[in-house]
Amino acid sequence: MNERAGFTLRGRNPDVLTCIANLSNDEVFTPPQFANRMLDRLAETWAANNDGADIWADSSVRFLDPFTKSGVFLREITSRLIKGLEAEIPSLQHRVDHILTQQVFGIAITQLTSFLARRSVYCSKHANGEHSVARSFANDRGNIWFERIEHTWVGGRCKFCGAAQQAFDRGEGMETHAYAFIHTNDIKARVAELFGGNMQFDVIIGNPPYQLSDDGFGTSAAPIYQHFVEQAKALEPRYLSMVIPARWFAGGKGLDEFRESMLTDDRLRSIDDYLSASDVFPGVGLKGGICVFLWDRDHRGPCSVTTHFNGEPPSTVSRELLEGDVDVFVRFNQGVSILKKVVAVETGQDKSLMLPENMRFDRLVSSRKPFGLETTFKGKVAKAAKDDLLIYQNGGTGYVARSSISSGKQFVDKWKIFTGRAAPGTGNRDTYPHRIISTPFLGEPGTISSETYLCIGPFDTKAEAESALSYLACRLTRLLILLHKPSQDTTRKVYTFVPVQEWTKRWTDRELYQKYGLSVDEIAFIEKVVRPMDGGDE
Repeated sequence: MNERAGFTLRGRNPDVLTCIANLSNDEVFTPPQFANRMLDRLAETWAANNDGADIWADSSVRFLDPFTKSGVFLREITSRLIKGLEAEIPSLQHRVDHILTQQVFGIAITQLTSFLARRSVYCSKHANGEHSVARSFANDRGNIWFERIEHTWVGGRCKFCGAAQQAFDRGEGMETHAYAFIHTNDIKARVAELFGGNMQFDVIIGNPPYQLSDDGFGTSAAPIYQHFVEQAKALEPRYLSMVIPARWFAGGKGLDEFRESMLTDDRLRSIDDYLSASDVFPGVGLKGGICVFLWDRDHRGPCSVTTHFNGEPPSTVSRELLEGDVDVFVRFNQGVSILKKVVAVETGQDKSLMLPENMRFDRLVSSRKPFGLETTFKGKVAKAAKDDLLIYQNGGTGYVARSSISSGKQFVDKWKIFTGRAAPGTGNRDTYPHRIISTPFLGEPGTISSETYLCIGPFDTKAEAESALSYLACRLTRLLILLHKPSQDTTRKVYTFVPVQEWTKRWTDRELYQKYGLSVDEIAFIEKVVRPMDGGDE
């Protein structure tokens, strides 16, 4: 075998890293092609900030993947450096040794992935083994570190990641999923402990674990990817790039503080927003899509936002992440212009994206338990008393005594609209066009619902309720809901961008398009995103 054959890190047919199955929807392997797109964006930014310099030709740049799984980022970085440093370090063996010992570092998330990552980067699961392409390591882990870490339990939960003790305190024979990068109060000291000295990384890049079970039964999970982002920022690299779920755009479940810190951070240089996670991770269900961000320590200014949607040409706009007084990141670059037109017509203000509270449809929408009844509540099968109320509940209808209802009394004897709290499902996939909300239906006086539904109203007459119902069926209305809706859950706040109308007529999209002066392209965009309400299930 000649010298070069031993260092052929790419070009295998097939590339095994395109073939391996994901560990789970929480720990997702990054396809090599997508990892290279992230590295291309990094290289372009480096060149733009450094008078056209090639990052792959710089022997001083240090890279860290602090949650490596397959080792794909480290492998592709190594391959690029091997080519880029050829002029500076002509000897292939010396070049490889320099890159692997001085420039490329990783922290594996499990023992299994530590072996896989070393195999990808060193061509051996032992960095100092006979088959390793490196010749300068004194230990078998090289610069890809893994040791078993335990959670720190306080009151039944880990104080660092929030994992449930009941789920993850399970003995020596199983992985703890206590990730070293986030189980510390001093990340700089942790990195110095792992790699020695005053280790400063220029680039941190990768794909962190997304969530952990938070109740011990696998029925609920809490996000943890935000902890990895925060720890990486605390290391103060020049550049930070990660692929993470996009639900943080509107916060919720442990993400509110993270959302605020990200959306107000003017060091975010670019965000690539993929509305369907399957466009990046085929076969992986991540409701709400994923995003890739590039954080530039020395950047100050607007962010370049690129929307990737349904095979359409990507749309890129340089904009503020929080526009005006809007407290969420508005997905869809096209959606920003549509929202501006709607608000301008309603308020006469052409620069605002927010409606005054008295003009917003969300004031008609109930809280998540409109009548104080859990989603598991089951009413009586038959009506037992004259004043019993019909309840719409999970799985059908039932009856409940009027005297047992303590909240939502303003809705009980009025006309209203019921709509499901959860949007109609496609499993874990995000497919377009879709209906955005469950099909709403009229509620007569004397009807209520469990937590399964939200209640909209109250309306004095059936005609008013039917007018509002026709409005919810319009595609523009549901697009405005989508702009504030990061997940399947449909709560009152997702109606924030929707203006109220006069409930005196049957509303159609044609009338709404005309009222708000939407262009042909904007109308075409809406109709690519939002399915007609009578278009069948998702």
